[in-house]
Amino acid sequence: MRLLTGMLTGFLMIVLCSGTPKTSSKNIQTYVSNYENVLGTSLQIKVFAVSETDAAAAENNAMNEIDRLDHIISGYNQQSEFNRWMNAPQHPVVVSPELFEVLSLFDKWRIRTDGALDASAEVIGKLWKAAAKRNQIPTQAEIEWAVALVKQSHYKLDAVNHTAQRLDNVPLMLNTFAKSYIINKACDAALSSANVSGIVLNIGGDIVIRGNHTEQVQISDPKADAENDAPISTVTLSNKAIATSGNYRRGELINGKWYSHIVDPRTGMPAENVISSTVIAPNATDAGALATAFSVLTPEESARLAATFPGTEYLIITRNGKHIQSTGWKDAEVRDKKTENLNDVNLSQKSAAWDSNYELLVNLELAEIEGFRVHRPYVAVWVVDKNKKPVRNIALWYNKTRYLDDIHVWYDTYYQTFMDDNANISSTSSATRSPGKYTLKWDGKDDKGKPVNKGTYTIYIEVAREHGTHQLMEKQMDFSGIPKQITLEGNTEIASASLDYRKKP
Repeated sequence: MRLLTGMLTGFLMIVLCSGTPKTSSKNIQTYVSNYENVLGTSLQIKVFAVSETDAAAAENNAMNEIDRLDHIISGYNQQSEFNRWMNAPQHPVVVSPELFEVLSLFDKWRIRTDGALDASAEVIGKLWKAAAKRNQIPTQAEIEWAVALVKQSHYKLDAVNHTAQRLDNVPLMLNTFAKSYIINKACDAALSSANVSGIVLNIGGDIVIRGNHTEQVQISDPKADAENDAPISTVTLSNKAIATSGNYRRGELINGKWYSHIVDPRTGMPAENVISSTVIAPNATDAGALATAFSVLTPEESARLAATFPGTEYLIITRNGKHIQSTGWKDAEVRDKKTENLNDVNLSQKSAAWDSNYELLVNLELAEIEGFRVHRPYVAVWVVDKNKKPVRNIALWYNKTRYLDDIHVWYDTYYQTFMDDNANISSTSSATRSPGKYTLKWDGKDDKGKPVNKGTYTIYIEVAREHGTHQLMEKQMDFSGIPKQITLEGNTEIASASLDYRKKP
């Protein structure tokens, strides 16, 4: 497996039946790379360029810009300019244009959302994290104290002298839309490269599509528990940004109840009425800020705020499952024309078929290499029947197709089918998730979408890492309606793995 520019990690999940419109220019090719542990999450970049050399240059420009901005505004990098400013004496400090701009944007968004977005919401977040450690919700007095701190003025900006002055010691965090801000700047850097016609950059589910390209974007179902679950919606976008915020991936568990990591700075309470909000906007920062704000505001407040941003569309999903869409959302939405008709299956076939009340979860934790950024391994997960005939290609994670023969068992089994059927891959917008652990799902259907029969099948998990090892896991299981959990022994590339044949929740 060859080294891509910059020793970056590759991770691409192919979900069968996903697709992206092809580019119209015969001279333009699509180059896809995926990485882990970028801004604390996963990253996917698609470059539409004349050659692999041009694409690599654009990718390198984008990643360098991400690293540069991370060293400026990151709250997690202790050496970032933001953290140095936070720890400096409380007097005016000349700051970089980027830090000044982001601090200014937080001021503007705090006003536009009536306090629903606030850099000092970190005070409330820390309060709930501490409460989770002692497994007890904060007291009313603690919540009121945190809200009072949030309402103070925390810094002062001087546009003439380009200085920022801390006014207190309240912790701040430039999250919310900072990721979208960085994505937009990185796209600018990528498009500055020669012979590049378009770019799609997806960091943790926030996506920017720029240039001469139309992208199909799937919106993750907030109630799904697997990477390859069906999306709740699919949209087609060109020269737009899309961001999703939600409480379904990160938060705190206190006394058996889940509390969102998204908090309302006005009340001191975790946001709980909206479980997912997706926003399409011309501007990436607006999309990221609105998506988070809509998780805090009521749907009525969100609608009024969205109306002040021309070209903005949204999909909000409430805790009780209600879908609230802007009037123009359906114009961007892709209708699924595929139907499945199994009414002609006779009774004997039905009795032998996979019980539709059951599913298999494949849980993976990839081994982490600390200290520097490296490629993710190529990973394939698939199912064969008792005659070793391929049944279902569950997932494939890769960078460049020409190196797929490194996962040689999968290659011998599935490569020709993959090349015959493969379309360009859709992007996925979802709430930001932490990298490392993944869940895949097999619904008991074959590659054509038809239910398989009950019986014994073998699950394969194959991994190959650049300058690393090749690992193959295989486990035979009986799928006849009796739940079973199997833990697989870890190896150099997969820290842990398990198979959970279960009744659907």
